[in-house]
Amino acid sequence: MYRVLLVDDHPVVVAACRWLLSEAGIGELSEAHDAESAYEAFVRERPDAAVVDLRLQSQELGGIGLIQRMRSHDPGARLLVFSMLADPRIVRSAIDAGASGYLLKDAPPHELPKALDQIRSGGTYLDPQLAKRIALLRKEADGTAATALTQRERQALALLGQAKSYQAIADQLGISYKTVINLTYRLRQKLGARSLPDLVRLAVEMSRPSL
Repeated sequence: MYRVLLVDDHPVVVAACRWLLSEAGIGELSEAHDAESAYEAFVRERPDAAVVDLRLQSQELGGIGLIQRMRSHDPGARLLVFSMLADPRIVRSAIDAGASGYLLKDAPPHELPKALDQIRSGGTYLDPQLAKRIALLRKEADGTAATALTQRERQALALLGQAKSYQAIADQLGISYKTVINLTYRLRQKLGARSLPDLVRLAVEMSRPSL
């Protein structure tokens, strides 16, 4: 039993969600029909989870902006996108904005309470129909980014993927320690890595042979 905020501007969708979640035994349900009132309700009611549509009629915020604002207010917020939008780029944007999960509205009815339970317990949820598309999008992005790297950047990236230290990379490539730091910074910028561990993880993924 937990509190859920439903954010959608279609009354039929809200009613259907209410019925599904009530049948699943989920406790207190509240609703909002635009981004501004949704954020106010989120701050006021402090729900355990929120179900958010991305297409909201709003003067200031859309669904992505609302998710960012909720996440900024509460870094631990559990937010599930419930949308008809299946473009993997939009899904990626929602996850990057802070969504804990993404469920398509044409999914089987039992998936909604399942997804909510999963994100509320600290996990993440991605609609099975979208998982492969997201993986392919990331692979394409990695391949495009890799072709834009210089030869020296590719060498440094490969060594990072082997868990080499900055000094070891400098010694192996015959360059200075400072040059390695600069190369790493450029690699993070080009590949969109948020941190050095993220860059190392990307280096490992990109070094794996295609299946």
